[in-house]
Amino acid sequence: MTESTHRAGHVAVLGRPNVGKSTLINALVGTKVSIVSPRPQTTRHRMLGIATFPEGQLVLVDTPGIHADKGKATASAMHRMMNRAARGALEGVDAAMLVIRAGQWSDEDTLAYDALKGAGIPTVLVVNQVDRYPDKAVLLPFLQSASEGREFASVHPVSALKRSGLQPLVKTVLGLLPEQDALYGEDEITDKSQRFLAGELVREQLMRQLGAELPYATTVEIERFEEEMVKRKGAPPEPMYRIGAVIFVERESQKAIVIGKGGTRLREIGTKARQQMERMFGCRVFLETWVRVREGWSDDEAALKAFGYTE
Repeated sequence: MTESTHRAGHVAVLGRPNVGKSTLINALVGTKVSIVSPRPQTTRHRMLGIATFPEGQLVLVDTPGIHADKGKATASAMHRMMNRAARGALEGVDAAMLVIRAGQWSDEDTLAYDALKGAGIPTVLVVNQVDRYPDKAVLLPFLQSASEGREFASVHPVSALKRSGLQPLVKTVLGLLPEQDALYGEDEITDKSQRFLAGELVREQLMRQLGAELPYATTVEIERFEEEMVKRKGAPPEPMYRIGAVIFVERESQKAIVIGKGGTRLREIGTKARQQMERMFGCRVFLETWVRVREGWSDDEAALKAFGYTE
């Protein structure tokens, strides 16, 4: 790739749940576009993160983590939809990154690799969280075993959280893309609306603050998203977003848990989500939150579509 060559294209970011795909995309874009939490399957939607560099543009397709369905009795409609969305993300892309966790290769990593191999697109293996191994020599046998017998354009150890090892990764992936002008404007970072991002930021706090199982029974719908100009004494008018978010759960008992004693947990979720929105949108936010029950929504195809879940 010469200095004057400009490359751009779509790059699928695939892997099993909770290996750091969204953290990697946020690091490459340079700002937060995908929510993150310690919980697996935090990402439920396919979305784009747009990373623009002088030499090219990576249109990164963030996908739900591929996980093994354990039969119809346990695989909910949402899980099946998330798997289809992850595999569907391979259509029309120019290259892919398979993200795994350093020191671990599981059956679900093999599942993701097989999906990529079947798609026939050049794939880079990204070994994330190498910062957990201060002695890099310890990693070498794992890097060799992970790539042995598998077709990768290259292997890149990185730490997405600490943003290390990203420059060589960008250079390699850009080299796999077609020569063409940027597909998006330099100031664009995602294909999703602010309304969508607001809902995701509320859901992020649900994933972070609730117990191990309850977050998976919750979803968020933004019922109100309005911009207004407000004036404070001695200052010119400035924009403020007035947002109304409904948190849906599947049972009354779950509603009580989300609200918390005296409404304390719901207020905490709302406060932290609002702070994240203000950082992301660059203006004041007035956020209201409610909790409602919709039984069995996560295993109802019609309900999933109504809540904006697509393949």
